[in-house]
This record gives sequence, structure tokens and C-alpha cells, in this order.
Amino acid sequence: MKVKLKWIYKGKKTEALEFESAWAAQESMEIVIADIEKTGRVKELVVIDEMGNEWTQKEFSKLKETIEQEPHDIVVYFDGGFDWHTGTAGLGVVIYYQKSNKKYRLRVNQQIKEMETNNEAEYAALHFAVIKLEEMGVHHLPCTFRGDAQGVLKQLEGVWPCYEENLNAWLDRIEDKLGDLGIKPTYEAIGRNENKEADRLATQALNRVEIFSEKEV
Repeated sequence: MKVKLKWIYKGKKTEALEFESAWAAQESMEIVIADIEKTGRVKELVVIDEMGNEWTQKEFSKLKETIEQEPHDIVVYFDGGFDWHTGTAGLGVVIYYQKSNKKYRLRVNQQIKEMETNNEAEYAALHFAVIKLEEMGVHHLPCTFRGDAQGVLKQLEGVWPCYEENLNAWLDRIEDKLGDLGIKPTYEAIGRNENKEADRLATQALNRVEIFSEKEV
């Protein structure tokens, strides 16, 4: 998780001055806080997380302990494959995350029927990914979603309009679920070569090969 610091400085002969840092990794900010405290010129320190929450240093230390025991620093890769002849979609999802100071990877797929287009399969794959995050207990955290379906990602960002009724329905489902979980999404379009894991899982789902694998990496 990235955080930034608001530091209210109070010198012996100066009025209180407020400084705000750039975003930095939580571990780096802990070092900065320790250095600032050595100055003896701290009136107040406030840690601000990516969700916009503000924490005192003591509150943040307790929060850190809680966060470390739950999935965090989450990056999701998703892909949807589509068979025009059968109207079947294969959904592939790879989730990288940290927990208890260890890194993990979850690989999972699913086959669903009654799809109409490849774009719908991509939306269904992203929705499937969000459902998996819910099952993992992820909530009120920033998450990065990466896929090679640029149109889908641009529509989710609100940059491109979505005119198809069935795709708008998927869009609403995804946004509603993210809202319910308090997840702040960042969408990143990547090339197909960078999305090979999720693509392979989607293809395996189309071929009725079910995958569920979670391991430390």
C-alpha cells in the first residue's frame, strides 16, 4: 500500500507549518517518520492512505498490523475467451497479493454459457475476478486490474461510452460490487504477451479444464 505523510512542524521561534509528502511505499514512509521524529520538531504527524483515510501514527501502526494479516498490494490479471459457435466463454483470472509478509498467486478459471460477444466475455472475466476478491475477504483497498481488452478498460474508466445494453449490465454489476467492497480500482491496459497467464486459463476453461491453484511465489 502507498501512503503519504502530513507533517505539522513547530519550531521554537516559528509558527506551525504544514508539509505534505509525495506518495511512497508504506515501508519507506515508516523510515521517513522515524527520521522526522528525531528532529524534535513534530507537532503532529498524519498518515494518509490511498483510500483517502487519515490516521495518527499510533492508529497507522495498529492498521499496519491488521493489513499484514490480510491480502493486500493486489494486482489482478483477467482475460475472457469466446467460442462463437457455442456462445461459451472461458474466464481466466490471476491474482497476485501479499499476506503476512509473503507473496502469493491465485490462478482460477471458469466456463460460462449464453455469451454473445468476446467483449462480453471480457466483462464477465473481470466480474469473476471481483467475485474472487470478495471470497478472499478483500475490502476497502486499492486494487490494480490489468487486461488486454483496452475497450473494456476504457469503458470502465468512463473514458469511452458503452452503448450495448448487455455490456452496460455487466458494467453496472462490476461497479456495484466494487462499491459494495469499498475497492478503489486502477485499470491498466497491457499487451497480450503480458497477459499470457490469464489467457491460458481462459483457453483451458473453454476446453473444460478447470483450474484452481494458490501458491506462494
